[in-house]
Amino acid sequence: MPRPRSLTPDQPAAAALAVIDRDGLAALSMRTVAKELGMSPMGLYRYVADRVELEGLVVERVLGAVDTTPPTRDSPWRERVELMVRRLRDAVVRHPAAIPLTVTHRHRAAAGLRWSETVLGILAEAGIDGGSRVVALRALHGYVTGAIQLEQLAPLAGSGTEAIAALPADRFPRLAETARDARAIGPDEEFFGGLRLLLRGLGES
Repeated sequence: MPRPRSLTPDQPAAAALAVIDRDGLAALSMRTVAKELGMSPMGLYRYVADRVELEGLVVERVLGAVDTTPPTRDSPWRERVELMVRRLRDAVVRHPAAIPLTVTHRHRAAAGLRWSETVLGILAEAGIDGGSRVVALRALHGYVTGAIQLEQLAPLAGSGTEAIAALPADRFPRLAETARDARAIGPDEEFFGGLRLLLRGLGES
């Protein structure tokens, strides 16, 4: 296949993300990205050192869509953190197969670092500091990553909820009842309801 004469810095990232979105994270390789770009793998090595660098480019592209501008201070700190989390979720949920990479490479992605810096500033203004601030930021990262993966892989509207709702009431009464209630809860209600519980707890720690 003919290869382009040159690539812009953004083209390998866009091609790698296209491969992940279409075929899953396991399909990502220098070869598959080169094919996506219409060039040889050796040609791609002129622009990207290896798969690790490719992964970093993908994360920067995904997180680069996040608005990291600090919210105005005319709202309570929990609402400002929720806004930052909403921005992050909106960007990441467009590429669910790439979520594991955001965990692995978040410390290398400038956009992810800016998001964390903004959130840490809000937490500091709320009087959350030292070890508590460390745990708060980790808890927020963990919640966003885990909640989005649950939403994509095991949604409340999925077959798993139906199976749990049908469990024998004499053995799992609370679990079956909770699963039946879960069928009426949408993704946003689940995500932001859980986030608000977390934020309430952070303010009391």
